[in-house]
Amino acid sequence: MIRCILIAVVLLMGTPALAQPLIIAHRGASGERPEHTRAAYDLAIEQGADVIEPDLVLTRDGVFVDRHENEIGGTTDVERHPEFAARKTTKIIDGVQTTGWFTEDFTLAELKTLRAKERLPAFRPSSAAFDGQEPILTLDEVVAIARAASARTGRTIAVAPELKHPTYFAGIDLPMEDAFVAELERLDLTGADAPIIIQCFEVGPLERLAGRIKAPLAQLVAGAGGPADRPGLTYAEMITPEGLKTMAAYAAWVAPEMTLVLPRDAQGRTTATSSLVADAHAAGLKVVVWTLRAENAFLPAELRRGEGLADHGAMAAYAAAFAEAGVDALFSDFPGLARENLSNH
Repeated sequence: MIRCILIAVVLLMGTPALAQPLIIAHRGASGERPEHTRAAYDLAIEQGADVIEPDLVLTRDGVFVDRHENEIGGTTDVERHPEFAARKTTKIIDGVQTTGWFTEDFTLAELKTLRAKERLPAFRPSSAAFDGQEPILTLDEVVAIARAASARTGRTIAVAPELKHPTYFAGIDLPMEDAFVAELERLDLTGADAPIIIQCFEVGPLERLAGRIKAPLAQLVAGAGGPADRPGLTYAEMITPEGLKTMAAYAAWVAPEMTLVLPRDAQGRTTATSSLVADAHAAGLKVVVWTLRAENAFLPAELRRGEGLADHGAMAAYAAAFAEAGVDALFSDFPGLARENLSNH
């Protein structure tokens, strides 16, 4: 019950004194099961995640499905389906040339014939052992997983959907925003107290959503570049004190790449904590960092253990360092480790 109360308070107002950061299961327990699957979400919830995250793209018939990208060659067995071989193509997505199979070229019924696979099999062979077992989920199905788990566990399990490439989809006559608002209204997830955090790297969609719904919005910020819909704006400008004040006019959260909070030097070692968390809190924004992973390849040099990039390092210390830096939430591919590690610090 106490944890449920804390989750509601953080979603609405920020982290209370001494509260642990929320743990957001990044695509589920995606370090241990193929991402964006029921198995990944169920495991994450079992491990104590407060929030589960679906990435949202659209099908040809306008249904929101849960995939890391609209290109699905790396996360499904589509290449093993000869009936879809002719749909392999090359497209420009947010300025990047990408070859593969794309959700917008499939109906939901067709996508439901595919099965998920591990995106990083070289790093996560134990997860790859579950390849071929799970279908692609819709937004509706992910929300149903969260709600069923909330009823089963007595904990509030929130969802954190990310709108992927909305400007691109609008450009191919699959605009996201109206359809997304309609889905949220149907699912009763538009209120200020709804158990949801809506994310996007683009600015315009969040600004427009802020005028239509009261649910919390999170502006994603990468360590380089800028939002695809604002060519003259950089993420670096967005996280200055002035930029954060502007952001706070439409968003409740800023979601920076983790190295923007705990920077690294040329040798990959963590340096002094940046002022981003303090600046964001001063602007009235909560902070959620992405993405904590246990493998050495994704950890700062001083926390790597063993010889291989796939070996697991000291994620415990990394999670604790972000908690000490004052972040309000953490995205992690290993929610069980993150929850256990924070509980031990």
